[in-house]
Amino acid sequence: MDYQNILSQKVQKIQPSGIRKFFDIAAEMKDVVSLTVGEPDFVTPKHIREVAIKSLEDGATKYTSNSGMTELRQEIAKYLDRRFDTKYEALKEIIVTVGGSEAIDNAIRACVNPGDEVIIPLPAFVCYPPLVELAGGKPVIINTTEKDKFKLTPEALKAAITPKTKMLILPYPNNPTGAIMTREDLEPIADILRDTNILVLSDEIYGELTYGRNHCSFASLPGMWERTIIASGFSKAYAMTGWRMGYIAAPAPITAQILKLHQYAIMCAPTTSQYAAIEAIKNGDEDVKMMAEEYNRRRVAIIEGLNKIGIDCFEAEGAFYVFPNIGKFGLTSDEFCQRLLREEGVAIVPGTAFGECGEGFARISYAYSVEHIKKALEKMEIFVAKIKAEKK
Repeated sequence: MDYQNILSQKVQKIQPSGIRKFFDIAAEMKDVVSLTVGEPDFVTPKHIREVAIKSLEDGATKYTSNSGMTELRQEIAKYLDRRFDTKYEALKEIIVTVGGSEAIDNAIRACVNPGDEVIIPLPAFVCYPPLVELAGGKPVIINTTEKDKFKLTPEALKAAITPKTKMLILPYPNNPTGAIMTREDLEPIADILRDTNILVLSDEIYGELTYGRNHCSFASLPGMWERTIIASGFSKAYAMTGWRMGYIAAPAPITAQILKLHQYAIMCAPTTSQYAAIEAIKNGDEDVKMMAEEYNRRRVAIIEGLNKIGIDCFEAEGAFYVFPNIGKFGLTSDEFCQRLLREEGVAIVPGTAFGECGEGFARISYAYSVEHIKKALEKMEIFVAKIKAEKK
């Protein structure tokens, strides 16, 4: 079989995730201290697991509505209102998806036509450009900088807009940089978009994980609700990655089209997971608060630790990642991470996995215990000393 000619040319052009590359290498080695994966090290809280188990024991194993259980959508609507001041009609403007990833994919495919341009600030999570390309769109990349704290600036946005611009993706709080966009940062972005037909896909999966200030949802800004699609979920804030629970919140004309994709590709999100999500969003506020406080403790430890050993790291304010600058060591991001893994057994991810502008940086996840982080920092200090000695 000539698979190269048989298989989709679009799919063959898509590169595999750079995150998983290093995760897979580390998995084959012994005694590796990994700081690669953006997955909470907490177990899903017990009361959430118990509700899911009870639903199974009660025989709740049938399909739900395509859009998700009514009670869950109602609770999501209440949550978005009380936490982020965004109001949605539960039964028409919210769809429960199989994780935030499906939400992002469906939002892009429902809106982007061949040739449409989608503006994507990078560094950012690896999925956005490939999903735009698979939808026939053209990714228009804005390279954010450490000088601007990896925020999207209004000047850069204005310069990137053309008559073909269909959508702006706002990936904040940001993976991999830990950057956030405050209300003050977002208002100039809203001013630029206000008199356009440009849609905004706001990926707010880390919305509960900001430190020192509350997350501002783009949809809460005046005049932005009608153009904004919120993609979010339960994986990060509630430590529910394996449950695959996400959702979309958007105006009804948009969700009506997204629902078609969801119906034909998925049918509905897992029933057991939906019961768990209801319990999480109704009674999980204290769990979220506890985990966020612990992430903040880890954030402080890793930023202070990196700066102490001579790896410059700006103060990330969201998610559970830092994005230290490793450019001064005279190695590419890939070389630095490869050597650190092979020589000291510490796995982190090259910044280039998140866009070419990530060269000179690396992503480090602090979704690990402080003890685990300290062990990694000790090994990294040895590696840094070795690199400095080589340069003399």
